[in-house]
Amino acid sequence: MAFIELIIIALSALYIYYKFVIFNFWRKRNVFYIEPVVPTGNITTLITGKQQIGVFLQNFYMKHKEHRAIGIYAFFKPYLIIADPDLIQEVLIKNFSSFHDRGIHFNPKLNPLFENLFCVNGKKWQDLRHKMSPTFTPAKIKRMFPIAKECSERLANYLERKAQTRDSVEMKDMFGRYTIDVIMSTAFGIWSNSIENPNNEYLIQGKKFLRIKILRFILFVSLPKIMDFFSISLADRETTSFFMNMFRENVERRKINNIVTQDFMNLLIQLMERGYVDPDDNKKSDVKSTINKLTMAEATAQAFAFFFAGFESSAATATFALYELAQHQDIQDRVREEIDDMLAKHGDLTYEAINEMKYLKKVINETLRKYPPLPMLNRICTETIDLPMLNTRVPKGTPIIIPVLGLHRDPTIYPDPDNFDPERFNKIETARRHPCAYLPFGEGRRMCIGRRSGELVIKIGLASLLSRYKFKPHPRTATIVYNEKSFGLAIKGGVHLIIEQR
Repeated sequence: MAFIELIIIALSALYIYYKFVIFNFWRKRNVFYIEPVVPTGNITTLITGKQQIGVFLQNFYMKHKEHRAIGIYAFFKPYLIIADPDLIQEVLIKNFSSFHDRGIHFNPKLNPLFENLFCVNGKKWQDLRHKMSPTFTPAKIKRMFPIAKECSERLANYLERKAQTRDSVEMKDMFGRYTIDVIMSTAFGIWSNSIENPNNEYLIQGKKFLRIKILRFILFVSLPKIMDFFSISLADRETTSFFMNMFRENVERRKINNIVTQDFMNLLIQLMERGYVDPDDNKKSDVKSTINKLTMAEATAQAFAFFFAGFESSAATATFALYELAQHQDIQDRVREEIDDMLAKHGDLTYEAINEMKYLKKVINETLRKYPPLPMLNRICTETIDLPMLNTRVPKGTPIIIPVLGLHRDPTIYPDPDNFDPERFNKIETARRHPCAYLPFGEGRRMCIGRRSGELVIKIGLASLLSRYKFKPHPRTATIVYNEKSFGLAIKGGVHLIIEQR
């Protein structure tokens, strides 16, 4: 009996500590907050798998955006949701020096693939940004075009039999195969042949990484020390080993055989050997590296970030775009007309033709609005700062969340937000909007540096398919239902469309 009483006293003390000490963080700072519950705070629906994280944050945004910022708790950790474009601009741009980190803490021994530009913080991020930016210049991205075009043609040819019989096609899978082929060939010089062989190891490992459970991600972000203590890694260890071995073997093969190709892998090898990459004019650089060279582990992490970001975000965006075009035949016809005009003008699908497809660009932008690759952005306050807009002081170490999906579906910014309307991105409408009301790739100095290469891959894939086929809705994907356990916006059951010959 005494033991039971001790347990009750201990639990009561813990409850009181949570309720009046831990959960007092936002109250004493006079910030509007949602009343939390012990011990999960405000994230019960997330950890129980009842809501997708982007939709979860969108709901907070839509219900409480008049407060401009909303305090919540993930277990005992306080988070500040920013729900105002002016305040978002303060965090991402104007006061970047106080919010320059994402606040993703990881043990490089347990999670070596996360030591990449997206995840690292502080001086390490600055050094990596300085090193990696020259690898994504327009000239280097243009080099991707011929191989990406070849991959898109293989995809179009593969779908021809389906079109002849008017079969349905699960397009997320097909675009996933296409983007894996593009990335492996243009970045690493490896022909994966995923379009013809969906059981190849590169595609399997890429999909395996996507199956990270949202609960594990939340624990990884909110309770990193506990994850480290129990030696729990975020990524599947088999996937980590596979990718690290693939990269190391590729480096060794190139060195032994003196292979030099104009791809992302070669640029990483340059960064490993001397700390900088050759300029676009192919002249010998006179600049001596003032920063450390990349280690094998660091280079592998950058390669993985390029692989994963390009694979998932490009495939998802292309899939959502085709889904919307199937639902809106008038928009699909207009895109196809533009593609036909550019093909007639240039005689083929060329880099110049792709860049002149302005309406296709609007379609992709509108797709990224409705279905942002990252439905949220995260930052951490790196130094205590006063935010006059909130009339409060934000302490150092406070995590910040920007609910991108909520912002993109706000009817006061985008009237009738669930409607797919590419003309939201004509020059007049774009100029009217707040510069931080559209954030598919983030904004400011931590904006995604690979966005142009991803956009090119999407454009090529869509242009190749739409020039040959028509796409119509299929009953299996009549309405979109998101996978609650996915970090990104993934549709349950995939996206099934009917494909027809033109």
